[in-house]
Amino acid sequence: MNSKESLTLNVSLESVSSDMNKAAFFDRDGTLIEDVNYLSNIDQIKILPGIVKLCLDLQKNGYMIMVVTNQSGVARGYYDEKFVEEANIYLGDLFEKYGVFINKFYYCPHHPVSAISSKYNKKCCCRKPEPGMLLQAAEEFDIDLSKSLMFGDKETDLMAGNAVGCKSFYIQDFIEK
Repeated sequence: MNSKESLTLNVSLESVSSDMNKAAFFDRDGTLIEDVNYLSNIDQIKILPGIVKLCLDLQKNGYMIMVVTNQSGVARGYYDEKFVEEANIYLGDLFEKYGVFINKFYYCPHHPVSAISSKYNKKCCCRKPEPGMLLQAAEEFDIDLSKSLMFGDKETDLMAGNAVGCKSFYIQDFIEK
């Protein structure tokens, strides 16, 4: 059985014993969309092949879809938070056209060393591999993290998921890039 089949099997057979929600957390750049090395224009947003189907399958199996993304381009001065929010709204609208509802986008604008402003120059609990964004989502949406999943393209994504008990996966194992 390959990774795609095993996830589908595990997702469809899994049940949540409590009334808490379960979520599938996704990194954004390189996981949901092509990584263009600091997205700077909405026109650069291209959903990766296979992502819509994966999200639809997860949604059908009761998973909320959440995005947790480091956006150090804000700290580095490449773009501002308004652009990150506009890109996230655009991406959410794009996914909705395919029937996928993204419950919420969380992003970290900080960087511990490469920030051009003291506002963003800090070691925080939200920048992955720290699990702050996942913990915030769990609190806001009553999510059982032990029944939740984390998908990312980098080790820091998986480290954040693992830190809170999520089953964590490299997206490369589930889609063709």
